[in-house]
Amino acid sequence: MDALLTALADPARWRLVTLLAGRPRSVGVLAQLADARQPQTTKHLQTLERAGVVTSHRFGQRRVYALQPGPLRDLAAAINLLAETAEQRGTFDRYERSLDAERLAAEEAGWADGRSFRFQRALPGPPELVWRHLTETSLLARWWTPDDLRVSELVFEARPGGRIIHEYRDVEDADGSDLVVGRAEGTVDEVRPRERLVYRSSPLLPGGGTAFTAHVDLGLRPIDDGTELDVHWRITDSTVDSADFIAGIEIGFGQSLDKLTAAIAADSRSTK
Repeated sequence: MDALLTALADPARWRLVTLLAGRPRSVGVLAQLADARQPQTTKHLQTLERAGVVTSHRFGQRRVYALQPGPLRDLAAAINLLAETAEQRGTFDRYERSLDAERLAAEEAGWADGRSFRFQRALPGPPELVWRHLTETSLLARWWTPDDLRVSELVFEARPGGRIIHEYRDVEDADGSDLVVGRAEGTVDEVRPRERLVYRSSPLLPGGGTAFTAHVDLGLRPIDDGTELDVHWRITDSTVDSADFIAGIEIGFGQSLDKLTAAIAADSRSTK
């Protein structure tokens, strides 16, 4: 594939490929149609032949080249797969649209105060299991980040007044040499095991100040096949610089809850 891409990247060779798509042609005719010298045309055709995209045969004094469709179809399939994969993971485009809107709205301090977000999930496990995933750091680290990120530091003291530290990095930043993607600090306000968890968390700006305060209220209710989780976010103390963070709440926390659902489903299966 690399040799094919290199061969097709040259505009002169691409022109020869488009000419050969119509019908097989000789070197001399191709040189005329491409408005190029014959020795240069021969070299380009030889490169294409080594890449497997054309074949040649001698007929008398003429060497005729023909296009091989197979490698082009393979290349087209690979490109289509890349495009389809990118479309399936189109959350970055959604974030950019949200980011543009939030930045326009962030004209002064307090611009987002009172904003709220609501999330609900039917989780496939009993309240006892869900509560553990919400409060135990080893289990929190499995899901408490959006896609493509990993928890790099986590403190969650599940008691009133307990500390919260939540730092995350790119999931492929294995050695921690890249910049931290985000860090938040907060406090647990209310703990009612298996029923309700309330905490405050503030993302930190690069300079160390807080972007805003998120008041997060998680309620658990048993249902026939598991637990209903109801999450309410409320924003206070928003700064002008908080737009980038607030733009990602709906997408990012939604992805985290999807990971929580999958983690609880896996744990539920393993205990059966």
